[in-house]
Amino acid sequence: MAVPKKRTSKAKRNMRRAHDSIKAPNIIVEADGTVRRPHRLNLETGVYRGRQVLSTESPAADSE
Repeated sequence: MAVPKKRTSKAKRNMRRAHDSIKAPNIIVEADGTVRRPHRLNLETGVYRGRQVLSTESPAADSE
């Protein structure tokens, strides 16, 4: 069983934990006011990097 030879100081312990905090996700606000995560497709409009890549027609409208 691994047992530390010396006690870890508070400073070393806190340095190790420096990157463990929870951060809020980044949000991109589009020109039309919709929001999305960076590097992801906007599911409301179907646009990615200025191009229409997903059809936004709802399936319910097609069946009527």
